[in-house]
Amino acid sequence: SPRPATQRRRLHPAAYLSAAATLLALVAAAFSRALGPRFPSPPDARRCRPDPDGSWSAGVFLGDSPFALKPIEHWGISADAGAAWPVANPAVTCADVAQSGSPSSFVASPFLFLQGGGIYMFFETKNPVTSQGDIAAAVSKDAGATWQQLGVVLDEEWHLSYPYVFSYNSKVYMMPESSKNGDLRLYRALDFPLKWTLEKVLLEKPLVDSVIINFRGSYWLIGSDLSSYGAKQNGELSIWYSSSPLAPWNPHRHNTIGSMDNGSSFRNGGRPFVYDGDLYRIGKQSGGVSGHSIKVFRVEILTANEYKEIEVPFVFDKPRKGRNAWNGARSHHLDVQWLPSSQLWIGVMDGDRVSSNDSVHRLTIGYMFYGVTLLLVLLLGGLIGAIRCTIPLRWCVPHTEKRDDFFHSKQQFFLKYKLSSLFSSLNKLGSLLGGRINYRTWKGRVYVVLVILVLIFLTCLGTHCIYGGNGAEEPYPIKGRYSQFTLLTMTYDARLWNLKMFVEHYSKCASVREIVVIWNKGRPPVQNELKSAVPVRVRVEDKNTLNNRFNMDEKIKTRAVMELDDDIMMPCDDLERGFKVWREHPDRIVGYYPRLAEGTPLEYRNERYARQQGGYNMVLTGAAFMDHGLAFERYWSKKAEVGRKMVDSFFNCEDVLLNFLFANASSMSTVEYVKPAWAIDMSKFSGVAISRNTQAHYHVRSKCLAKFSEVYGNLTAKRLFSSRGDGWDV
Repeated sequence: SPRPATQRRRLHPAAYLSAAATLLALVAAAFSRALGPRFPSPPDARRCRPDPDGSWSAGVFLGDSPFALKPIEHWGISADAGAAWPVANPAVTCADVAQSGSPSSFVASPFLFLQGGGIYMFFETKNPVTSQGDIAAAVSKDAGATWQQLGVVLDEEWHLSYPYVFSYNSKVYMMPESSKNGDLRLYRALDFPLKWTLEKVLLEKPLVDSVIINFRGSYWLIGSDLSSYGAKQNGELSIWYSSSPLAPWNPHRHNTIGSMDNGSSFRNGGRPFVYDGDLYRIGKQSGGVSGHSIKVFRVEILTANEYKEIEVPFVFDKPRKGRNAWNGARSHHLDVQWLPSSQLWIGVMDGDRVSSNDSVHRLTIGYMFYGVTLLLVLLLGGLIGAIRCTIPLRWCVPHTEKRDDFFHSKQQFFLKYKLSSLFSSLNKLGSLLGGRINYRTWKGRVYVVLVILVLIFLTCLGTHCIYGGNGAEEPYPIKGRYSQFTLLTMTYDARLWNLKMFVEHYSKCASVREIVVIWNKGRPPVQNELKSAVPVRVRVEDKNTLNNRFNMDEKIKTRAVMELDDDIMMPCDDLERGFKVWREHPDRIVGYYPRLAEGTPLEYRNERYARQQGGYNMVLTGAAFMDHGLAFERYWSKKAEVGRKMVDSFFNCEDVLLNFLFANASSMSTVEYVKPAWAIDMSKFSGVAISRNTQAHYHVRSKCLAKFSEVYGNLTAKRLFSSRGDGWDV
C-alpha cells in the first residue's frame, strides 16, 4: 500500500540542482540552434569563412580627383547580369575568390595596375587551410564595374601581403610584403598577370607595407621595419634611395623617420600618387581597431638627407549602417590611379564590417556569461543545501621540520597562516549561507524560480555571444555582384511615429540606397525629425489618393524599388532575400504577403486560404519589389485609367490593380513570394490602421476583383508554394 503523504520520500536538494543544470544545458542547445540561419542560403550566396583577422573585402571608388572619391554605386553604373543597377560595393570578396577555386577567408590591401585596356587588381587573400596570405588577382574590362577573378597568382611557403605592382623599362614587377621570411623581395612577371618569378632580394630586412616611387629623377623605397629596436606598431618610416629599382639601395641619413611634428608617423596604406604636381603618401593608423584609419600626407621635402610631410584633409563619408555596411567598422588601405578611358580617378579601398578581434571578443564575453552562470548555480546549490563545501584547514598547517634558511621558513609560515585565516573565513561564510533557502516552502520555491530565470537569461546571453555571429545582415550577391534599391513608403501626419521607427530601422539595411516618403496628407516632417543612415526625400502630394504610391518619379536613382507600408517592421535580412529574388526575376512583382483570387466571380482570399489550396496568384504591393520604370509606366498607362478611377472610388485596391496589369502583360507567372522570418504590423499598436475591419476590407477587394476581371481579364494561373527551389517560398 502507498505510504501516507507525510511519510513520502522527499527529493534531495541535489536533485533540484541537477534538474536546473539540465534545464540550462537544454536552453543553451535550443537557443544555439535557434540562432542558426532561419532560411537556407542559395549556392550562389556564399559567405566568407569567419576569420579572427576580420571579414575584409574590397570596393571601387570613382571621382574627379583623389580627394573627391565616391563609391561606385553613387555613379549609377549598370551591369545587365543580375539586374544590377546601380552596381554596388563590395566589388571583390573572399566568396568571389573561393568561387574561382582558391579557398579564402578575406581579401585586403588591393593595388591597381592598368594595362591593355584592362584594370587589374592584385590583393592579399588569406587561405583558411594554410592560415597564410597569398596574392590573387582580378581584371575589369568595364572601368571597374565588374571583375573577373583570375585566382592566386603568387604563393610562397610564407605569408604574403601588400602586393605593390609597378612597371620599369617595359616590364612589370611586384614587391609583396614577405616580412615573415625576413627580407624584401622583387618579382618579375613572366606571363602577366598569372606567372611571376623572383628577380632579386632587395633588402635583407623584414620590411612591411613597402612602396617604390620615381620622384624627381631618383627611386625611393619607403617602408616600415617593425623588427628594429624600439619600433612601434604604427611603424616609423624607413627610406632608401637608388638610381634604379634593381640597383643597390642606400639608406636615408635619418632612418628611422618620424614624419609628424610630434615625431610620430604612419605606415604606408597604399600607393603614393602625384596630383597637381605634388607627391602624396597614403598612411594608416595602427591596427585600425575601429573607424576609418586612412590618412593622406603631402610630401614637402624628399632628399637623401631630409624628409618632411604634412597631413592634408582627406574627406571620406563614413558609412552609417554599422555592421550591415561592408566597410562599416574600418578601412586601412587605398590605391588611386588616373583612368584615362573615363577621365576620372579610380580607387580601390579595403574595408571590414567588424572591428579587430571581434570573434575573440564575442567568445570571451560569452564564456564570461557562462562562468557567472556556473558560479550562480554553485551559489544556488549552497543556498538550498545541495552543496556543502568545507576547505580542510590541514592544507595550511605549516611544516615543522628544520630549515637551513630561517627567513624562508618564517615567510612560509606567515603565508600559510594567512591562507588558513582565509579558508576559515570561507568555511564560516559557507556555513552561514548553507540552507538559507528552504525550497520546501512557497517563498523558497519563488526564490529558486527567480534565480533559475536569471540563470536562463545569462545562459541565453552567453550562447548569443558565442553562436549568434557578428550581428551583420549582409546582402546577397547575384553572380558575385551587388546592387541597391530605393525604399518607398506612403503615409500621412497621423502615422508620423510609425514613420520615424520605419526610417531609422530600414535605413541601416545594406542595400537601401534612399528612402522616399510619399506624403499624402497633413504637415510633412522636416529632415531633422527623421533619423536615417541614408538620404530621405519627402515627396508631398497634391491629392490624397492611393494612386500616389505608383507615381512616376524621375529622381529615383535605382532600377528596383520596394514599396513598403510604414507600419510593417521586418528584419533587414528579409529585405535582402527579397531583393535577391527580384534580381533573379526583375520582370515580376516579388512580395511577402501572398493572396489567392479564385472562384466565379473572383473572391479575395487571405494567405491561410492560399496555403490550404497550395498556391497563390497575387502578392500585396504593401511589401513588394518591382522595376519602377516597368510597373509605374503600366500603372499610369491609358489602359489603366479605368482601374485608377475605381481605386479612387473605393480608396482601396491599388495593389490588386497592379497585379492585374502585370498579369495582363504576360502569359507567364508575374508574382514571386518570399517568406519573412517575422513581420510586425505596427498599426495594431497605433490605432490608425487603414483597414481595421478585415471582413469589410475583403468584401471591397472582392468587388475590385470582379470589376478588374471584366476590364483586364483573369489573373495568371496559381503559383505553387516551394516552387523556386531556394527554400524561401515555403
